[in-house]
Amino acid sequence: MNHLPPVAEDAWRLPRHAHVVVYDQRERELLTIYDCGSAQKPPSAQLLGNLVRVKAESETRQTPTGYTVSLREPGVLREQGKEHYVIEPA
Repeated sequence: MNHLPPVAEDAWRLPRHAHVVVYDQRERELLTIYDCGSAQKPPSAQLLGNLVRVKAESETRQTPTGYTVSLREPGVLREQGKEHYVIEPA
């Protein structure tokens, strides 16, 4: 499931208040992306892979099952290699 607006074949636009919930109890992480953390909407995307870096302005909070990245500026989720992702400023 991926309903994020594409920027390129391997990149997707993330809104300013996007939340990325990372479940990291496996070899590959489960990335669940929400357009806004306070909106009561289903996720915009779920991806299997590893979030290796966040370059966009954000706040990261640890959770019992992984961590949550809350963006403070628009970003781009870019696939850097097979199942490796980075979030860059838009």
